[in-house]
Amino acid sequence: MVRATSLTQAPEPTADLIIEPWRTSCRITRLLVSSLPATIWTKPVPGLPRRTVRMVAAHLHNSRSGWINTLGVPLGIPRPPRVSVFKATRQEVLAALPASERGIEDILRAGLDAGGRVPATRKYVWRNLPLDVGHVLSYFVAHEGHHRGQLVLVARQLGARLPREATDKLWWWQPPRAARRG
Repeated sequence: MVRATSLTQAPEPTADLIIEPWRTSCRITRLLVSSLPATIWTKPVPGLPRRTVRMVAAHLHNSRSGWINTLGVPLGIPRPPRVSVFKATRQEVLAALPASERGIEDILRAGLDAGGRVPATRKYVWRNLPLDVGHVLSYFVAHEGHHRGQLVLVARQLGARLPREATDKLWWWQPPRAARRG
């Protein structure tokens, strides 16, 4: 639900509009990483021989960790440790993702608590991403969507199609029924 504080002010973002879509995107990312066939984890990405499937999957967590360092640590949000792009197992990446999910969620909440803008930090030198929570959320979801698509394509190119259930659920943006009831 969007609350308008007056006719001249923009609607104020709410946790439901910002946090829940982030959680959905994270659930889809975890589903995909958990569904990647073990046989392709160490395989090079076609056309990018110095990058492997493992590296792309690890990048999802490590990128979040970097943003948490930039935008979150100065606000008191702990940075989760990065995973090795050269050695991390699928289980290690999956174990790391929840901490970086929470860190990004905490950044988004900090923005909501500050009236809809993530507070700028001295570490944020890039300054190309507007820090309103809508743009911050859109950036993170688009980044992860890009790499999820990359992983699906790479799996197909390597002849290891993902299970139908996994590819169908990439577009299943409703939480599982049990979670909706709770």
